[in-house]
Amino acid sequence: MARVIGLAFSLIVAGLTAWVGWGWSELYVAYVRGNEDFTPIFYLGDHASQLVLSCLAALLGFTLGSLVYRQALDLSREFISDLRRMPARDKAALVLGVFIGLGLTALLATLLLRIEQYGPPLVALLAIASVYLGVVIMLSMKEEITFFFPGARQSQDGEDPGPLLRPKLLDTNVIIDGRISDIARAGFMEGPVYVPDFVLKELHLIADSSDTLKRNRGRRGLDILNQMQEESGSHIRIYDQYSKSSRGGDPVDAKLVQLAKDLDGAIVTNDFNLNKVAQLQGVPVLNINELANAVKPVVLPGEEMTVTIVREGKEPEQGVAYLDDGTMVVVEHGKDRIGTTLTIVVTSVLQTVAGKMIFGHPQDDSRDSRERSNRRSRPNSSSGPRGKTPQS
Repeated sequence: MARVIGLAFSLIVAGLTAWVGWGWSELYVAYVRGNEDFTPIFYLGDHASQLVLSCLAALLGFTLGSLVYRQALDLSREFISDLRRMPARDKAALVLGVFIGLGLTALLATLLLRIEQYGPPLVALLAIASVYLGVVIMLSMKEEITFFFPGARQSQDGEDPGPLLRPKLLDTNVIIDGRISDIARAGFMEGPVYVPDFVLKELHLIADSSDTLKRNRGRRGLDILNQMQEESGSHIRIYDQYSKSSRGGDPVDAKLVQLAKDLDGAIVTNDFNLNKVAQLQGVPVLNINELANAVKPVVLPGEEMTVTIVREGKEPEQGVAYLDDGTMVVVEHGKDRIGTTLTIVVTSVLQTVAGKMIFGHPQDDSRDSRERSNRRSRPNSSSGPRGKTPQS
């Protein structure tokens, strides 16, 4: 569709320039015929010269029309992209400022139009100046006009609107981790999701690293961002409309925390240090490690589960297994059963910052222990009545 519109625009410009070229060619032919002493550089006769000059003008117009259309299309795409990245408060302030400027122009236009010669130009200048001042004033007052921006800071009754209405800022680690894509696909990432441009630059630097592992991690992060944009459309946006967070000497984490403060947003991360720093500065944090631990099934002592021993544990006679979600299971007396799938009985569950650990022992060990305890409690058949010794 864009090519058809561009071709039509170029043909229209070519037609206009051909018409102008035909008029100038008539003047050129008349000048040549009226001055016999003038030796023209180009002249093929009256009609032939006009036709050639008109065709050249049409070709020039077609070329210029194509270039102008491409430039206008690129500028419009950049404007639309910037408009999509612009926060909702800025959009509302921009529209309100335009209406205020046009309203002021309408009130003063009747007075300026009484001036005969300079009335219309003064009205045009007043409209430009009024709209510009209105937009600047409204953008500077967007923080104070809380009633016009519902959910921007706090609701009118003074209650916090909650994390769902806050913009979400993704950090580098959570993008490379990859689980954020599944979380967004499942519908748990409501509200605007932003990727700051300094985070994107850090991903580019990691993807261009000479270290193979870092390069693969950076490329994985870029692939995940592309996948999220394709799946959710404009839900994921690259954010670069900030002022305080643009200090070049600050590290990425400091910029991210400052930007979250400016936008009253929440940081989505799996970085333990960034989590602590953001919480100390009062910035809400959505840690996907905490989310992963929260959705893991609850295991109680005494329950049975089937696991496969994959390696030795740190303590003697211990074996280590893993569940499908990555939870570590430490099995007592499992060192000699590496590579074996067996049923264990859970003895305890330990919750740590890094995740959950489950401790247990093989089910047959519990049966053996019960049998041994039963044999100990069973009376000796060779002995006589209680309190008496057998007689010889």
